[in-house]
Amino acid sequence: MTAPDRTKGVNIARPLVYLGAAAAIGLGSLLLPSGGPNAAAPAPSATAPSTAPGAACSDVRESLRPEGPLPAPGAMPAGSTMAKIAARGRLIAGVDQGKYLVGYRNPITGQLEGSDIDIVRQIAAAIFGDPDRVQYVVLDIADRAGAVDRSQVDLVVNSFSVTCDRQRVVEFSTAYMAATARVLVPVNSGVREVLDLAGKRVCTSAGSTTERMLRALPAHLDVRTLPGIPDCMVELQHGRAAAVSSDDVLLAGLAAQDPQTHVVGRSLLLSYYAVGMRRDAPDLVRFVNGVLEKARADGSLAASDERWLGRLNPVPQPAPARYRD
Repeated sequence: MTAPDRTKGVNIARPLVYLGAAAAIGLGSLLLPSGGPNAAAPAPSATAPSTAPGAACSDVRESLRPEGPLPAPGAMPAGSTMAKIAARGRLIAGVDQGKYLVGYRNPITGQLEGSDIDIVRQIAAAIFGDPDRVQYVVLDIADRAGAVDRSQVDLVVNSFSVTCDRQRVVEFSTAYMAATARVLVPVNSGVREVLDLAGKRVCTSAGSTTERMLRALPAHLDVRTLPGIPDCMVELQHGRAAAVSSDDVLLAGLAAQDPQTHVVGRSLLLSYYAVGMRRDAPDLVRFVNGVLEKARADGSLAASDERWLGRLNPVPQPAPARYRD
């Protein structure tokens, strides 16, 4: 796949351009399946299982250590979760298609691309020897944990940050990237910090860690939630929101598409992205951690971050592996 050209400008008629792109993405989800003949239609919206019963959850667990060297592609251990995936003939991965540079559909090729997609392809290559043996299922932010819990997907790679609440439903790999929440505003807005937005509407994705953080700020923001950050961007461009808040790696993609916006303010929340899997598939978790260990060691994880997110200063670095066993 070819990385997006970082030198091309954006038409000044940005609301029409962005809405056109959004329409193309939506049409693509119906007419251009993500992974060719093995692709699934976008997942129906569903309420994720409750992650907050009982006592408050505050301690994040580390992940599970890989069990020795990775097996050779095409030779998964008998009876393992990976062997079942191999027998099916494809990995089923929950992703996004609207996060430019992270997980998005290339409007020219119709293929999914980005830093998250590179990780899915590495996992598929480790199982099959072929990075294209993937069925992509497009998920809204709020559907990620539920899709794993219902076994709708084998795993989720969709800017999925590790939290204690989510670990009640999902087992995570080690983190592959650190991200920090900030805000995106029009360049002429005069906003420099989130406190400048007191009483104003700030849009973010429903069910995200950013939503909870924004509601807890003392600035008394008017927080609006929508299924995805691209939806929030349309609200910003139509003047129905004063700012969009999300992780810096996602906001960088939006700012790259619309030079009349920029990312401002201090870090509001530090998150760690990881691959989400079922809690009853520890062998798959250990296998994925082995894939990530290899990608850290051979430099391919850092190279992917540089390729897609090189416009950030600093470029996100692969997060170190931490295990509980």
